[in-house]
Amino acid sequence: MSIIPQQTLFVWDDEIENLGDLERLRLVIEYIPDEELMQMLEKQRGKGRDDYPVRAMWNSILAGVVYQHPSIESLRRELARNGQLRLMCGFYQKLVPPAWVYTRFLKKLFEHEEEIEKIFKKLVEELYKLLPDFGKDLAIDSKAISSLATGINKNQKTDGRRDKDAAWGKKEYRGIREDKSVWEKIIKWFGYKLHLIVDANYELPVAYSVTKASESDISQAHQMIDKLEKERPQILKHCNTIEADRGYDDTKLIQKLYDQHKIKPVIDIRNMWKDPDKTRSLPGYENVIYNYKGNVYCCCQETGKQKEMAAGGFEEDRKTLKKLCPAKQYGLDCKCIDTCPIKHGIRIKIDIDRRIFTPIDRASYKWKRYYNKRTAVERVNSRLDESFGFEKHYIRGQKKMSIKCGVALCVMLAMALGRIKEKQAEQMRSLVKPVQKEKVQTAA
Repeated sequence: MSIIPQQTLFVWDDEIENLGDLERLRLVIEYIPDEELMQMLEKQRGKGRDDYPVRAMWNSILAGVVYQHPSIESLRRELARNGQLRLMCGFYQKLVPPAWVYTRFLKKLFEHEEEIEKIFKKLVEELYKLLPDFGKDLAIDSKAISSLATGINKNQKTDGRRDKDAAWGKKEYRGIREDKSVWEKIIKWFGYKLHLIVDANYELPVAYSVTKASESDISQAHQMIDKLEKERPQILKHCNTIEADRGYDDTKLIQKLYDQHKIKPVIDIRNMWKDPDKTRSLPGYENVIYNYKGNVYCCCQETGKQKEMAAGGFEEDRKTLKKLCPAKQYGLDCKCIDTCPIKHGIRIKIDIDRRIFTPIDRASYKWKRYYNKRTAVERVNSRLDESFGFEKHYIRGQKKMSIKCGVALCVMLAMALGRIKEKQAEQMRSLVKPVQKEKVQTAA
């Protein structure tokens, strides 16, 4: 935390219970592990004038994130109006730093991107110690962040205010309506992508990366997994499942997660078959077929009628999925059950098709239950937009955007950590819906 002299801070100690929104900032300032960053910035400042202390400036930047200020000018106006906020940040002379002071401070701060990442990692480590099963189920997704600059074509003239780091990004959404008609939605933006890995149960970030908007989600997922393996392997060792939408449907990624890290991928599948209703014969069985979604059917030898086989679980030692006879499992009438070669069930090697056949059977209720956890990352993205000001900002440049995202995520984690340590775990996500009390009992 950025330490401020106590004799001044507690002038209004009797009013601490009535601070309201200031309580959130207090939690962030007190529990964010930023001492190393503060010492580095103070060392850079040297013995020059200290009208606006480094720690007070940093605290005010945190306040700008907590209270959703889209610009420095908006933050300065709030500081000028709110005396309690000035005191909490550490501006004791009733002076609000002018704009040029913030410009110089942010310029120095942008040189310490690695320190922001260190703060983020320390907070994640603390949460692993305090929350049971934190990181057991993870979700991954990317978020579009537009640049302040407007994207231009190559033939257009520039006015000197363009964002040289940004790029055009595009996301395509397709589906089939109930009447079999195809719908399509395409979203384009000029700017960046925030790639996030979050805990799917507590809805808190575990890893992040900021890239150009043109960066592929799949390639970045590979890089993030490789980086975690190198720098924080305990996260992958602790993880049981990773949930993602079909934008991450990639055979190499699925193989990497399970074969190298024993993480079960729960990733939606794209239709790579020309005919979505088409089925293929399962190798080794004459009367068993399957589709691209992983549904497996047995075909009656007499009537030819197809019935979906029941999920029987995954055999890790054999790397096979068990499928059970639907007649036996559901009590269905089958005339040829006595002579059926698969009446005792079958085993499907996942190596037949690693995209379709995964350790958690795509056709099972278990897969659907885990896949629903993927929405956790969407709620974290929503929190960044609505509660941390990413819907409206004034940022150009990838490094600045990375710092902005890193600080916002650190604020999110520090606030959660503060709630937990102060026995308010049910409010760790107070900016969204509260979590269940029994689910967040901290470790002794």
